[in-house]
Amino acid sequence: MNKKIPLKQRLFRISHLLFAVFLLIQILPPAMSKIRGKTELAIADSAVHAVVFMAAVEIMLIAVSLTVKKRETLVLFSDVSAFVYIVFIAWTLATAKFNFISEQLFPPPGIVLRQVITDVTPLLGHISASLLLIAKGFSLACVTAIPLGLVFGSSARFGTAASMVSKFIGAIPPVVYIPYGIALLPTFKTVSAMVIFLASFWPIFGGTMNGIMLIDRNIVNSARTLGVRRVSMLFDITLNAALPQILLGASQALTVSFILLTSAEMIAARNGLGYYVKNYSDLGNYTRTIVGVIVIGIVISLVFFAFNRLQRFLLRWK
Repeated sequence: MNKKIPLKQRLFRISHLLFAVFLLIQILPPAMSKIRGKTELAIADSAVHAVVFMAAVEIMLIAVSLTVKKRETLVLFSDVSAFVYIVFIAWTLATAKFNFISEQLFPPPGIVLRQVITDVTPLLGHISASLLLIAKGFSLACVTAIPLGLVFGSSARFGTAASMVSKFIGAIPPVVYIPYGIALLPTFKTVSAMVIFLASFWPIFGGTMNGIMLIDRNIVNSARTLGVRRVSMLFDITLNAALPQILLGASQALTVSFILLTSAEMIAARNGLGYYVKNYSDLGNYTRTIVGVIVIGIVISLVFFAFNRLQRFLLRWK
């Protein structure tokens, strides 16, 4: 049973102090190089975007602090907020206030946030394209790898051989197949989906086979004694028992897929977040490059959050 969290512990945390520090450093004058060629209004406008964003984080933190019931959740959200504050404090001091790093390569946070607002419509389009690409390759890998893993994993003879083959082929980076994909497949989007499929297939296939091989033989023997048919054995008993290992392989596949997503979109796509980053980095627009990197991180975090929730739901029996 969770003890009630005192109001003092809810509201008096180091995160709120860091937010105050961020507000105080806005009083510092900007570096001289920031003023050249810019109006004071433009400088102030970029700072406002950073302050508004930080204020939104602080409001969310206060709302969670007042409503959350578990102490662990409060500590986690507070620590994450503190990390965001520290990053923005260091970023602001190193760029807008003291010009420690190049403004062209690393613009101040306010300028980046303003660019996010300006590009919100095209960014949504690129996010949709990237997620659709991941969905195509990953879902196709699940549909093919799980049934094959169930079949091969159920046979001790073929399972051992298939496991060795999957480890060998799975160790080959899927990007090496891109030249063949471009030569054989009709469109660049198909090539990109192929890369994601190959990146996802082998971890899911291997995870499924491992899950089958680790099943307690007593469970299988008991099912056979009760006269369970082979198809029911595979999908009703074996699949459920192997589900933790299957989801572990799927998680690994999803991680590798996102790593290769940017590479696939940079080489063989005309939209998507990877294309967004590469296009603007080639043009020397590092503000939009940083925007793309940050958005990629946010999208991946949200996808894995949803996947973890799904995993908890499917494994709730544990």
